[in-house]
Amino acid sequence: MSLKPDLIECWVFRVRPAAGQDDPTADADRLEILLIRRAPHRIFPGLWQCVTGGIEPGERAPAAAMREVAEETGLAGDEILAWYDLDQVAPFYDEGSDAVVVSAIFAARVSPGARPRESWEHDGLRWVPAAEAPRLAIWPSYAESIRRISEQLLEPDLARWFLVDADGRRVARRPLQDPPARSS
Repeated sequence: MSLKPDLIECWVFRVRPAAGQDDPTADADRLEILLIRRAPHRIFPGLWQCVTGGIEPGERAPAAAMREVAEETGLAGDEILAWYDLDQVAPFYDEGSDAVVVSAIFAARVSPGARPRESWEHDGLRWVPAAEAPRLAIWPSYAESIRRISEQLLEPDLARWFLVDADGRRVARRPLQDPPARSS
């Protein structure tokens, strides 16, 4: 039996450029998370969150994350430097459906100069230093997602394991070469 996610979450992040060539500031100190605030006409009005959304019939979860980022922030194309599967899911109780629903969680690294825009679903957006983001984005799974970005996606040797291509497939999952031919 397989469990399919009901929703996606996608954390959009950037690393501010260093002030100078010899700037000793670590990437983690320059990491910023994009938080968007739910508009008054939505459930949880005023909640700061990442990009969230449903998965359309026949759509794979990574494709839903990519679509939702474009719809909710306008970020796409060359502004997106990399997509990641955070290897994380978050089950939670949804009182509207009176059920436990599951969210698959992704991340998108954008260029330092990327300019997101608000969608009709939100009434605010802001770049927040990663160390401050969990205080604003209050759900416990949000803090875990931010930790994973900070600790794993800024280090190239670790980030490669989470990288997905434009089709949402894990890049590291592919064999580096074809298997050797078997002799009979």
